[in-house]
Amino acid sequence: MQGATQVALTVLDVLGYRDEIPMCVGYEIDGEIVKDFPVTTKLAKAKPVWKIMPGWKCDIRGIRKYEDLPKECRDYIETIEKEIGVPITMISNGPKREEIIYREA
Repeated sequence: MQGATQVALTVLDVLGYRDEIPMCVGYEIDGEIVKDFPVTTKLAKAKPVWKIMPGWKCDIRGIRKYEDLPKECRDYIETIEKEIGVPITMISNGPKREEIIYREA
């Protein structure tokens, strides 16, 4: 089946003001936790399963190197990668076209 091999994460900079960032990591349906988005017939029963990540409470605009991002921000990105099983190779951290951090896959 087709699938992503790399992901671009956009508008990461807008999360900088948050104390915590909720991340949906699955859905509970009839007591069972599933990772895939529920089919329409089960959607009404689905309850999101949240992982709460700490925020980084600072402006990341202008940062060009991944290692210069706050630790909490890097942890957030790396947790997303683990959950989706695909590397995040582009990170948008501002509204301008050149405000992108590139990473190796």
